[in-house]
Amino acid sequence: MRLVQLCHPDHGRAVAVVDGAALHPLRTHRTVRDLARAAMRSGRGLADVARADVEATALDYDAIHGGRSPWRLLPPIDHPDESARCLVTGTGLTHVASARQRQAMHAAAGASTAPTDSMRMFEWGVAGGRPDSGSVGVQPEWFYKGTGDILRAHGEPLDVPAFSGDGGEEAEIAGLYMVADDGSPRRIGFAIGNEFSDHRMETENYLYLAPSKLRTCALGPELVLDAACFADVAATVSIRRGDETLWSSRVATGEANMSHSLANLEHHHFKHAAHRRPGDVHVHFFGADAFSFGAGVRLNDGDVMKVRFEGFGRTLSNPVGIDDAADAAVAVTPLA
Repeated sequence: MRLVQLCHPDHGRAVAVVDGAALHPLRTHRTVRDLARAAMRSGRGLADVARADVEATALDYDAIHGGRSPWRLLPPIDHPDESARCLVTGTGLTHVASARQRQAMHAAAGASTAPTDSMRMFEWGVAGGRPDSGSVGVQPEWFYKGTGDILRAHGEPLDVPAFSGDGGEEAEIAGLYMVADDGSPRRIGFAIGNEFSDHRMETENYLYLAPSKLRTCALGPELVLDAACFADVAATVSIRRGDETLWSSRVATGEANMSHSLANLEHHHFKHAAHRRPGDVHVHFFGADAFSFGAGVRLNDGDVMKVRFEGFGRTLSNPVGIDDAADAAVAVTPLA
């Protein structure tokens, strides 16, 4: 089963089940978070709860996805009441291609061919990132992106701030989670993601990784409930400039293409007590295989990033929005 979140200027929010070119709204549950909470409190599976609540009414998915309907797609998960209670994070150096690109970026900055800290961390993952069931493996790289305010839906622009070096797509799968009333994390499903980062800033010094990640990012359009979909996933990512394809690449993700198991990545995120607060929503990116910056592409305002993962529904498409204003200092006023 795959779900979408929608909103309408007159009818408000809705959750709908994807059925080919049709979307069937749910009668009762208006947000995925509410649907997940109902499933957890009833002890039933999320798909079963959604299936029992679905209407026969059909919405035109083609028109909605194409922006030709008053219905608008939302990110497939959020915290509708308190966006600060949706934590957006990620894990890097989980794919060999991304590790090699990071190695090249950092080696060029340092004018050295010796293995960088990035490559060493990737090799740790290869050696110890897939422990036996019930065991704890090596800790991966982890980063913070922001709260739910930074999430964007299909069709919405991803922003390059005035203080930024650049902005570049990172086509990834994201895990979507909610913490149950007893503090146990529960995986709701997966979604296509564009993690979007400032690679030029990171190239200046790898210690700038943390601020380079504090950018908007995109999810969706669809929430995929089947965990088996994450086993081995092929994808196509491309950059359109006007009517031409500027860059395109096939990428691969899923556990078969990663140095860490899904269970190990989830453990190292949720081992922190602060990440197990009941009712909180988590979006966690699992890493990219390849991105256009590694091929020497610099995105311009209006370029469109397209990401499609096989088995994950329709394409996620987002334009780049560059703030070309001069970088201005932010003044802090003392209360004293």
